[in-house]
Amino acid sequence: MEFLALFVSLPTRQSAGRMRVWRALRALGCATLRDGVYLLPDSAEHAAVLAPIAEEVRAVQGTADLYRLGGCDEVQQAELVALFDRGPDYARLLESIRAALAAANPRTAHALRREFKAIVAIDYFPGEAQKQAAAALAELAAVAGGEPRAVDERIRRVASADFLGRTWATRKNLWVDRMASAWLIRRFIDRKAKFLWLDNPKKCPKTALGFDFDGAAFTHVGSRVTFEVLAASFGLDSDPALTRIAAIVHFLDVGGVPVAEAAGIEAVLAGARAAAPDDDKLLTEASRVLDNLYKNYQQEIPHE
Repeated sequence: MEFLALFVSLPTRQSAGRMRVWRALRALGCATLRDGVYLLPDSAEHAAVLAPIAEEVRAVQGTADLYRLGGCDEVQQAELVALFDRGPDYARLLESIRAALAAANPRTAHALRREFKAIVAIDYFPGEAQKQAAAALAELAAVAGGEPRAVDERIRRVASADFLGRTWATRKNLWVDRMASAWLIRRFIDRKAKFLWLDNPKKCPKTALGFDFDGAAFTHVGSRVTFEVLAASFGLDSDPALTRIAAIVHFLDVGGVPVAEAAGIEAVLAGARAAAPDDDKLLTEASRVLDNLYKNYQQEIPHE
């Protein structure tokens, strides 16, 4: 691998110009080979962003030259790569994440996610430190959203006839996976289903069927979210229209493969949640959206 090396020299009187250049190079994640020599992995994109910085240096009567260089051997190459180590950045982030987890303060999750993304953007040689930070952040996100932890077990096929007229329970303040799961239950599994919205899932009545919380009868399994688990459990995963809805629910709940219409569905459901006075009314509104989405997908399916 080769690197782009920007050699910079600025007049000592140009403290303001020096600071602007330094901030720009720092924002790009440049490694410092020595004073005045800054590295980035060689690419056309990096060459394009370094060029205006070089122009800025020359504009304040400094000198700037861009070269390509590489290590003379494997040891020297490894030393160059090590200059880009983001370990200390991830270590500081991990401390913040662990502090948030220890204090049961999930409100910082969004800000810490932004910080993580900023580090990843300049982590040109990602390794174990990035994986550790990502895992810790995922744990914090789960706490923030009250999301259940996935269990590692086989999904058991069951019959809808054994689940009729039941009371189903999940966490209150519905969002995508719980909205869609409740819709799926009432639309395809148990048309007379009643729902309980729980303040504390640990106090779920024994007579109720829990979904989408730790210890629930139906919750995340492996990489599948609760909607997907319900669909697979009740033999609904062979329905192409439901499969397409499942892809949207999965992406909006835990990320993964993007779905083109997901952002639009998320916006509509967010609007419904903002307008609904309670979870019962919210489910009614969300069900209209999902009914129409299901009908649309059904008509797009080619019929023989």
